[in-house]
Amino acid sequence: MQLTQFTDYSLRVLIYITTKNDICTISEIAESYQVSRNHLVKVVHRLGILGYLNTIRGNKGGVKLSRSANMINIGKLVESIEPNFNIVECFDKINGKCCIIPVCKLKVILEKAKKDFIDTLNQYSLADLVENKTELASHLKIKNTNAK
Repeated sequence: MQLTQFTDYSLRVLIYITTKNDICTISEIAESYQVSRNHLVKVVHRLGILGYLNTIRGNKGGVKLSRSANMINIGKLVESIEPNFNIVECFDKINGKCCIIPVCKLKVILEKAKKDFIDTLNQYSLADLVENKTELASHLKIKNTNAK
């Protein structure tokens, strides 16, 4: 199973903001990860719509978490960001054309694997991903951190 780049960037944005523990700009996040600012604009916009981030306008503006990191469940986040979990063609009810779909055992196994994947992610919060804030801040080159 592979998550989309959009989900990857969403997780990275949240990790950065939680590590810095302060208002962040999209530009500083993009620079830290060496990724496209334009991609992150879309990611931050979506995270705002989903209620994970608050945006602050103005000179000292940026983005911050809308709730504490321990209240952000990774499984729920991934499910809300991923467009689908069509691991194989037969998961796609509209475009799945495989002739053995009605009798295929593989689909049942992959459905269980997908459920187990999400169940595992559901055991963790964003706070769990940033327990090593000092090391993260160093690798992300965050200078002014309120890491606790």
